[in-house]
Amino acid sequence: MSLSVLRRLCLTLLAVWAGTLHAADPAPSPAGVAVAAPASRPTSQPASALAASGAASASSAASAPLPERRWVRAPRVHGRLTAEDLGLVINEEDPYSVQIGAYYAKARQIPASRILKVRLPVKSTLTPAEFEAFAKEVDAFFGKRVQGLALSWRQPYAVNCNAITGALAMGYDHRLCQNTCGVSRASTYFGGISTRPHHDHGMRLSMLLAASDVASAKAMIDRGVRADHTLGLRGALPAQVHYVSTSDRIRSQRRLLFPPAGQVRQFGIEVHLDETDALQDVDRVLLYLTGRERVEHLNTVGFLPGALADHLTSFGGALEASHGQMTVLSWIDAGATASYGTTSEPCAHLQKFPDPQALLLFYLQGATALEAYWKSVRWPQQGLFVGEPLAAPFSRSTGN
Repeated sequence: MSLSVLRRLCLTLLAVWAGTLHAADPAPSPAGVAVAAPASRPTSQPASALAASGAASASSAASAPLPERRWVRAPRVHGRLTAEDLGLVINEEDPYSVQIGAYYAKARQIPASRILKVRLPVKSTLTPAEFEAFAKEVDAFFGKRVQGLALSWRQPYAVNCNAITGALAMGYDHRLCQNTCGVSRASTYFGGISTRPHHDHGMRLSMLLAASDVASAKAMIDRGVRADHTLGLRGALPAQVHYVSTSDRIRSQRRLLFPPAGQVRQFGIEVHLDETDALQDVDRVLLYLTGRERVEHLNTVGFLPGALADHLTSFGGALEASHGQMTVLSWIDAGATASYGTTSEPCAHLQKFPDPQALLLFYLQGATALEAYWKSVRWPQQGLFVGEPLAAPFSRSTGN
């Protein structure tokens, strides 16, 4: 695809995005925080590939001047998903899955009537035929009873080039595998107010309960449960939000979407815009978004329960790590409660990665980690969502 065609595509997509959202305000307000994008805000710069073949066209976007930093606005969301909206899937062929599934069911009090036990091959990638049979089992068992799913395994994480979470929510897209750098299906759930994604959008959201081992997975689940209703409280110390621009300018394209730095007192957060390859010796971290193949010094980062963290790179969601890049499992093992990465080469389309303001601002409204992450990705087909789905640190015990 030529650069001129890509630029026209960017403008078209930007118009679609801006047309669905409200005008921006200089700062968020309690009545309407969240995800609007003004027309001057370049939401799509397909800085072409993170792969070497796309480096030339990527360099021009990487050197583009930064827009004025502005908070953006979107509709107020009332309510969130709860354990009553969630189903659990356990793979009986996988000892990890059986053990973590049982632990999660107890932690979130998910009854047997909402636990589906399947037999899937324990391998990184399902064939389309294997996935079709699995998806039919999911639909037949859960029907309209649940809005989201916790998948209690590390593998399989993909269906050909699709992430398994993307394929479950939006259906398997075989055309994408002919050109994984192309435009993928748009999520109608992106940036919206729905708290019933399957009922309203036909999308049963899912998240993998994945970690490097059983102990790390249990710790992740414990953090998610412990996070509920803990942040945004009057008089508490602020939670720290770190948006990081690294020396890898292509993988740092999300800097175009970062908000202004400073305190947002009504939500009890402090936003930092960091210029560094890796944070060191920071504490009370709620959000850490960066762009780099590998992120160092994670052992010096003090994550809060419920923390979200990810790095924009090609294969963060390809969990076997044979590609040499850091995967989302490193974030989970370091203390994050949820993360996101792509399972096949996405190129640097920002729509394929979490929007930094959307992710934060939905979370601040009381959304779960599952909802906040899914509402922040416009093209999630290649994206793997990993973590404890129901973590909701800004929720209130009454439901929001």
